[in-house]
Amino acid sequence: MTKKDELIGELIDAMPDWTVALVQLNGLIADRMGVVSTDLHCLHALNHHGPATPGVLAERVGLTPGSASRMVDRLDAAGCVRRVPDPQDRRRVLIEPTEEGLRRVARYYEGLAARTREDLADFPAEHIRALLDFVTATRASTLAELTRLRSTS
Repeated sequence: MTKKDELIGELIDAMPDWTVALVQLNGLIADRMGVVSTDLHCLHALNHHGPATPGVLAERVGLTPGSASRMVDRLDAAGCVRRVPDPQDRRRVLIEPTEEGLRRVARYYEGLAARTREDLADFPAEHIRALLDFVTATRASTLAELTRLRSTS
């Protein structure tokens, strides 16, 4: 086994612990905001992709339409989203994040963002580029595996 193979193995072995820590952090933040973890996924999707119908949000966060409807209700009650008419089709409703909702969630992640900046401060730019490439590639691989597993029984 090469040194590179060993490092890849170490990285793969480290990822579940990192994921668990992120899941725990998201759970705590969701609890403090009075919502559930998937609701944070919805806010992230709205922040990065713009307003969407409840059906599109359901697809983006991996929920059934009924579960997505309850998610939107919780986020609305928490003041994090609002329902607005779709300018393309007045019969449809779009869900958009509120500025206050985005500010609230951003405040909870400020500490992690600051720590991550500190963690990366001494990394050369090319290493940070490699990390970004890795995260992008791993996200695509994860989505592909999710699709594969969903299509099998």
